[in-house]
Amino acid sequence: MILVIAEQRDGKLNRATWETLAAAQLLAGSAPIKIVVLGSAPGGVPQELAAAGVGEVLVAQDALLARYTPDAYVMALDGLIRTAMPDYVMLPHTYQARDFAPMLAARLRKPLITDVTGLTGTGSDARFIRPMFQGKLAAEVRPTGEAPWFITTQIGAFRADAVKKGKATSVSNVEVKIDRARIRQQVEAPYQEAKQAVDLSQAERIVAVGRGIKAEEHIPLAKKLAEAMGAELAASRPICDNGWMPMERQVGSSGQTVAPKLYVALGISGAIQHLVGMKGSRTIVAINKDAEAPIFEVADYGIVGDLFEIVPALIAELEKE
Repeated sequence: MILVIAEQRDGKLNRATWETLAAAQLLAGSAPIKIVVLGSAPGGVPQELAAAGVGEVLVAQDALLARYTPDAYVMALDGLIRTAMPDYVMLPHTYQARDFAPMLAARLRKPLITDVTGLTGTGSDARFIRPMFQGKLAAEVRPTGEAPWFITTQIGAFRADAVKKGKATSVSNVEVKIDRARIRQQVEAPYQEAKQAVDLSQAERIVAVGRGIKAEEHIPLAKKLAEAMGAELAASRPICDNGWMPMERQVGSSGQTVAPKLYVALGISGAIQHLVGMKGSRTIVAINKDAEAPIFEVADYGIVGDLFEIVPALIAELEKE
């Protein structure tokens, strides 16, 4: 059995959970999947997951889970995992999961494989692919020792729309034991809610700019395209290093990993450090005057030309609608 830890906040499911469910289905083979939802008021999240028919949904509700703290999550999941005895425990590789998953794995004395981008095989024969050295190398690894084994999946590495849905499943409440006296942290506001910050991983459309934009004064052109498309504006590392855009809008191995429905790359050559952060996008459109730019190797649609001619034309067409 595979246990997937869903992530929700204020009754809204983090869509990265669907990506982890897609990976869980690949890993499961014929084994069952169960999904855990933690919180004090998860809203319609359990029903949303149950309606997809992926697996039985377990709801762990407690007032001490109203606001995320790693201690509370670890205590709640510790007992639940010991009772369920899954082969694998899978989580999306979000800021929250990477905070508590190592503590949870250590508490159970089980191995943790993080940031998984691919897998082969099923069950105990599975092998997992994960990046090393900022994406320069990919390692194929497998956990050792007795189950359960912990796996976190990189955002954008698995397609949320690849989840195979079936008949609606059941929703069950499970009891968890949390000792208030052992909660040591007071967690501050989540990263994506910080002032002037943006969580690009949740964006459905992104317009990203690279060196081809040439100068900071040309950024508004890309911003205008993003606004016309209803998209978030992002950038490759050189743009953020130059201070032309804030670091929270950087996509790549040292920035955010994204998987939008549409990713438009303006003047981005396609260095591997950038590609690992956006290759999971459903549709990639690249605009670059260099026909040999590596970005075209991953693009679904490529336009070889001057972005300063193409982008205004796109904006004009979009504004006609």
